[in-house]
Amino acid sequence: MSMTQHAEPAVTTPPAPGRKDSDGRTARRSLAIRLLARPEVGVFLGAVAVYVFFLITAPPVRDGSSMANILYQSSTIGIMALPVALLMIGGEFDLSAGVAVITSALTASMLSYQLTMNVWVGVVVALLVSLAVGFFNGWMVVKTGLPSFLITLGTFLILQGVNLAVTKLVTTNVATDDISDMDGFGQARKVFASSFDVGGVQVKITIVYWLVFAAIATWVLLRTKYGNWIFAVGGNKESARAVGVPVAFTKISLFMLVGFGAWFVGMHQLFTFNTVQSGEGVGQELIYISAAVIGGCLLTGGAGSAIGPVFGAFMFGMVQQGIVYAGWNPDWFKAFLGVMLLGAVLINLWVSRTATRR
Repeated sequence: MSMTQHAEPAVTTPPAPGRKDSDGRTARRSLAIRLLARPEVGVFLGAVAVYVFFLITAPPVRDGSSMANILYQSSTIGIMALPVALLMIGGEFDLSAGVAVITSALTASMLSYQLTMNVWVGVVVALLVSLAVGFFNGWMVVKTGLPSFLITLGTFLILQGVNLAVTKLVTTNVATDDISDMDGFGQARKVFASSFDVGGVQVKITIVYWLVFAAIATWVLLRTKYGNWIFAVGGNKESARAVGVPVAFTKISLFMLVGFGAWFVGMHQLFTFNTVQSGEGVGQELIYISAAVIGGCLLTGGAGSAIGPVFGAFMFGMVQQGIVYAGWNPDWFKAFLGVMLLGAVLINLWVSRTATRR
């Protein structure tokens, strides 16, 4: 071969048409897999299963008025479960949420009755108190860096003691006085505790508020910058801070949102029963957190939705009322809820791993 002879150019064979190799990162996942990856799918299937179960075993559930009662029970849990879920997505807990509901109701009731004022004054002051409790929780978590579990456990004990001690000091009883004959009571009751007729069935206004709040929370989470901030601070707050997310503002505002929910539910209880027992609310915080967890919100933060807790609250209301309509011993309610909670967590874990593996 001569030194001046040029080498033949390499001939490249074009890739054969057909299926392209993928490294897994760019592969398009099917619609079914994408649906499985949604946090609310597992609880939706669970809610359908529980509903069908009681539809079969408890014939009164098929009645319209019974379903209205179930939805009402679900709404009183669901209204609080929504802000609790947003807070969990943001990576924090609030163990004072249940007692804060009673604190709000006691504030409005005692302020209005003892000072003989229009009940709307008590309603506004109770709102300020509830927001202040939320701000305190958030500010303490941000400034100290302590786990919100410890901070809100302290707030829980403080509020529990203050509720009982102040109520007995002011009213010489463990319950507040009846405020049904005070100025503004009728108007406030229409706003917080009224009912309306749908096909001969009385429907509580809290069901409407529950669904409206859920729609607003979903829009905020999925369509606004604030929603992105919530996911970011719950996933990794240091990374979120590095890209300009106002971590302190987001966390404090989420705690204040829980305070707003506590105020709203507290006003509903006050204007439904006209009086408030100071020892109520203990244990409700676990119901709210459980509804959020069953709804797909991770305990570690950074993942979840607002729709999932809606189905989680519905499952709670369905079980609570379904046991009564089935004529079973209500002592089994908490045991039933515990099994349901464990089942939901395991289903969510399985759904998450299945979606990720594929």
